[in-house]
Parts: sequence; C-alpha cells; structure tokens
Amino acid sequence: MQTRRETLKQSAVVAGLLASTGLIPQQAAAYEKVAFDAKTAADVAKALGAGAPVESKDVTIGGPDIAENGAVVPLSASTTLAGVKRVLILVEKNPAAMVAMFNVTDAVEASFATRAKMGQSSDVYAVAIMADGKAFYAKKEVKVTLGGCGG
Repeated sequence: MQTRRETLKQSAVVAGLLASTGLIPQQAAAYEKVAFDAKTAADVAKALGAGAPVESKDVTIGGPDIAENGAVVPLSASTTLAGVKRVLILVEKNPAAMVAMFNVTDAVEASFATRAKMGQSSDVYAVAIMADGKAFYAKKEVKVTLGGCGG
C-alpha cells in the first residue's frame, strides 16, 4: 500500500510526463521550452507545476517484470472507464517519455498493445485522459537487462 506522499509524488511525475507531451496545453504552452529541455520526469513535473493525475484501478498497464532485450519490450494499456479521449503509454526514463498515444471514441474498446524501446529499467505508465480533461493512471516497473536505446 502506498503512502499519501508516494501517491502525490507519482501523480506529479505523471503530470510532468503528460505536460511534456503537450497534453496539458494551458500549462505546457507557458513552460514548453523548460519542460521539453528537462532530462528527468521529476524535472519536467517541477518545471510545469503540473496538476495531479489520479491513480485508478480502472486503468491497467501490462508488460514483463523483466525485459531480456530493451530494444523490444511489449507493453499494453487499457481502461474500463467511459468517456476516455486518449490512452497513453509513457516510459519515465526514456529520452522521449511518450511511447504511444491512442485516440479513443466510445465506439472503440480502450485496450492497446505495442512494443517500445527501453534503455534502462523504468516505471511504465498507462494514462487515460478523459473528455473532461481528468487523467487517471496505472504504473508498473519494468526491469531491463539489455538496453535498447543505444545502451
């Protein structure tokens, strides 16, 4: 069970990752250069003073606990929430955090799978962005034994 402090820290990290992708436009526009120049998820979140996405059991992230080859890591994201506009897959420690973005309508089942490069072990996030602008996420740690991003 996470403490409140850990939950708030994770929410800030997810908000920073979202803002760095331009999906929180009112905040990303004001701090765009600083956010895109930031090298870590923590720096991005700090630069944006981003709002807090909420962890949700209705969002799931799938992937291996240990990826033998970081060049090809299978990841999946899904949600059972109604009114989802986008589903994102983010890898916190990648040079570019956003791995995939899927636009969703109510006519589409919000369940997606892709493969990503991961240069190192990292937390991986599935984020569901709702039509009303709220964001919900789930996270999973994926350990990489052989780097894929030039490592």
